[in-house]
Formats: sequence, C-alpha cells, structure tokens
Amino acid sequence: MKKYKLLTLLVLLFVLQSCFSVKYSFTGASISPDVKTVSIKDFRNVAPLIKPTLSIDITEALKDKFVSQTNLQLVNYSGDLNFEGQITGYNIKPIAIKGGENSVASLNRLTITIKVKFSNTKDPSQDFETTFSRYADFPSTENFNSVQDGLVEEINKQLIDDIFNKSVANW
Repeated sequence: MKKYKLLTLLVLLFVLQSCFSVKYSFTGASISPDVKTVSIKDFRNVAPLIKPTLSIDITEALKDKFVSQTNLQLVNYSGDLNFEGQITGYNIKPIAIKGGENSVASLNRLTITIKVKFSNTKDPSQDFETTFSRYADFPSTENFNSVQDGLVEEINKQLIDDIFNKSVANW
C-alpha cells in the first residue's frame, strides 16, 4: 500500500511539474518560462498601393497585443521572441458584379497581405516565415475613403490575432 501511495505521489508531482514548465494565459498563449522578452521591428510597407499609416498601425497593434496579453517585456531588439515583416499587399478588387447592360461591381474587397518572420531564440523549432492575408468587403456604393479606416482596423485585428496565435498560441 505504501508503494502505491508513493507511486501515485511521484506521478502527481511529475504531472504538476510538467504543467508549470510552460506559462499559460487566458489568451491561449503558451510561453516557455525562460522566454522573458519580445522585440518587434517596424513593418516596412512595400505594397504597390500604400496607405501611409499602415506600417505604424500594424507594428503598434502587434506590440500592444504582446504587452497586453502576455507577461513579456517589450525590448527594442534581440528579444527572446523576434518579429519582423513587411506589408506586401494592399489592394481593392470588385468581387460581386451586378448583371445587366452596364455591368458594375456591387461589392468590393480590401485585402491586406503581410509577410512575417518570427524567431524564438529559446526554441528555434518554432521559427517561421509566413504570409498572412485578410480581407473585408464593402458595398461599392460606399466611398472607399469614408470606410477605409474602419476596414483597415478590422483587418489589422484579424492579422494580429493570426500572428499571435501562430507564434505563441501554437494553433
């Protein structure tokens, strides 16, 4: 009976130890305890069509996500986790055409594409270089300039969630 209790205690200790070897949060992030810092370089905008503030918007949104959703310290360079990237696409295309004599778009789509390079100095097996793309649709009757900021904000949130999930939530 003593051996059974001792074995149960050892198994329980092993299970508890393994639970504490990775930091978990309510955001779904699972970050190794030896990861303390994150650095995020400014995302360059190399898209053929450019929204002047998009680079800053994406960079700051990613920084905000990590500061608010993890315990990692944001550093200027050489973090345990490192992000860099570029905006490679920002385009508007018609997606729904009204038929008839004068065919015209009834719905347009704004698509933003970014290329992200992620490196984890503590676990290089998690490194990746991936392209993320998201879009939002809007009626062609709307003036793009009047809906642009809202669409960009919506798309940026989705892109930042995708990057966060791929890098630290292991989804």
